[in-house]
Amino acid sequence: MVRQFEDLDIWKDSREFSKEIYKITKYELFNKDFRFSSQIRASSGSIMDNIAEGFERNGNKEFTQFNTTSKKISIQRL
Repeated sequence: MVRQFEDLDIWKDSREFSKEIYKITKYELFNKDFRFSSQIRASSGSIMDNIAEGFERNGNKEFTQFNTTSKKISIQRL
């Protein structure tokens, strides 16, 4: 049973994804463009944030809406 958003596999996956993005953006090519790397890092973190916020709303309709937003962010920005 899922009691908190940290128990969701999708949230765990998005956390790992965000960690990988941070590793990638440390490379020299990204490091030179702070604004670009910052935007990519922020968008990867917002995926986790939307999943967590949707879960905290305690409603399937809103949770679905926030998950859809997370999916759109991951497709559009990354």
